[in-house]
This record gives sequence, structure tokens and C-alpha cells, in this order.
Amino acid sequence: MSVHTMLFLQATQETAVRLEPSCLDRMAELLAGVRDNGGRVFFLGTGGGAANASHAVNDFRKIAEIECYAPSDNVSELTARTNDDGWETCYANWLRVSKLNARDAVVVFSVGGGSIAHGISLNIVRSVELATQVGAKVLGVVGRDGGYTAQVADACVIIPTIVEDMVTPLVEAFQAVVWHLIVSHPRLKVNSTKWESTLVSA
Repeated sequence: MSVHTMLFLQATQETAVRLEPSCLDRMAELLAGVRDNGGRVFFLGTGGGAANASHAVNDFRKIAEIECYAPSDNVSELTARTNDDGWETCYANWLRVSKLNARDAVVVFSVGGGSIAHGISLNIVRSVELATQVGAKVLGVVGRDGGYTAQVADACVIIPTIVEDMVTPLVEAFQAVVWHLIVSHPRLKVNSTKWESTLVSA
């Protein structure tokens, strides 16, 4: 086994045991409340976070029966807004058209969580600002200190930094672990997934 492989697997194990169970339960409870109140969930991410957002939309709609969307799923609108209005406001303006409101929630998948001071992931920052303005719940799965998202979120899982040069792959991998845990949580799960409900004979 290479040193890289050994370090990555060890870091994966340590990351898992250092996640805060009470925060995960709180996220599940908040999302269940959004569903109970007829609200919607908007998943926001860029790069790998955008891919995770798209996957999460599928799972939460199908398994938890929550109305969900991700602005990055519509490449035509996303690129038009980026071209005409700028990257910084592309998600927030999308959320405005969707009439984001106090019954809704935004869930951020981001390695850094956005930073005003450093001008990083400002599209996430502006979206979270809008969410707080309208009273929508803010949840996040982020890395390091969580940036702007962690500062204002109602619940935020911060993926701990175990190995400095493995921050991005581990955070993006654990975003998927976290949302799969939450969508299968008893407080949220409505429908069985295919393989768990299928009897496979030997």
C-alpha cells in the first residue's frame, strides 16, 4: 500500500469518528420541519459541491419527498446569469426568482463556506445573505472553519482538517456521506431505496 493510500484511508476513518452526531440530528430535524411546513430546500455548491447538490436533490426528492432544487442544474440559466449579471449574484438572483422565503432552507456544500474578506465563493455568500434576510433556514456541510456559511448557519457540519493537502477531496467526499446519512435518517426517510427493499436470491 502506498503512503498516500494509507494516509487517505486513515484520514477518512478519523474524519468519520470526529463528526458531531448532535449536529447531524439537528440538520435532519430542521429539514423535516421545512417539509412539514410545506417549504422547499435549495442545495448550493460549486465544482464538486455542485455535483453533490445535484445528487442530493435527487435523493431528498425521491427518498424524503421534499421539494428540492439546485440552481447549478440549469446550465442555460446559470451561464446566462453569470454572463449578464456576474458570478457573485448568479445563485442569489436565481433564488429571488424562486421566491425564497421563510418556510424554505438552503443547504451549502462548500470546502471553504465562502469568504467576504478573501473574495472566495461570493455566489455562496450572497445566497446565504439572502436566505438570512428572508428568514430561510441555512444549513451547511463545509471544511476548515466553515467560512461565512458556518458563521450564520442554523446548523453546520464542519468536516475536520486531518491532512492539510487532502482538505478538498475529503470535504467533498464527506458532503456525500453527510447527506446520505441525513436523507436516510428516520426523521426524514419516507420511501425505501431499491436495494434495501429488494430481496436478492443467491
